[in-house]
Amino acid sequence: MSDDVFDQRFPDNFYRGIIVSLNRATLKGRLRSDSGREIPFQFPFVSVVGAPLGGRAPGIDLLHVGARVGFDVGWSSKGLVATKIKPL
Repeated sequence: MSDDVFDQRFPDNFYRGIIVSLNRATLKGRLRSDSGREIPFQFPFVSVVGAPLGGRAPGIDLLHVGARVGFDVGWSSKGLVATKIKPL
């Protein structure tokens, strides 16, 4: 996959996007890149920059539907997933 799928990056080399769904019960969510691609994330397989350590889903309280975020991606057995989220 090439980087042209995503638009510009945030400082610190993060892609830009917005959180479009977040289920606090299942600890799963989706974000949409500025280019329109939807990317899933799931705790504990995603880390939130600036979140305190420990707990069941550290940093989930910093995320909200509609929030602008920076993110990084990786590959899992199910395809492309967000691996790191940086709230703005």
